[in-house]
Formats: sequence, C-alpha cells, structure tokens
Amino acid sequence: MLIFRLVVGLLLFAGVLCFALYIGSGQVIWRRRGLLIVKWTVLAALGFFAVLILERLAMML
Repeated sequence: MLIFRLVVGLLLFAGVLCFALYIGSGQVIWRRRGLLIVKWTVLAALGFFAVLILERLAMML
C-alpha cells in the first residue's frame, strides 16, 4: 500500500512538473505529456481501488 501511494504521488508530481514546464516554455508537448501522465495515474488508481473493493466483497460472501 505504501509503495502504491509513493508511485501515485510521484506520478502526480511528474504531471504537475510537466504542466509547469508547459507554462514556462509554452510548448504544447509538455501539456500533452502532463495530461497523459495524470490520465493514466487516475485510471490505475481507479483499478487499484476496484480490486480492493472486490477483495472486501469476496471476504463478506
């Protein structure tokens, strides 16, 4: 769990860093990279929490 939180935190930081580079340089590629990183981070987090919920439901049955 700690490793997952660390990875998600670092990925979100990388996304924010890409957005900062976009603001600083004005190059669209940094915005695209930032959006891509944030999108896949959110999708991975949703998948992780879905697995946790399914595990809890399986223990209840």
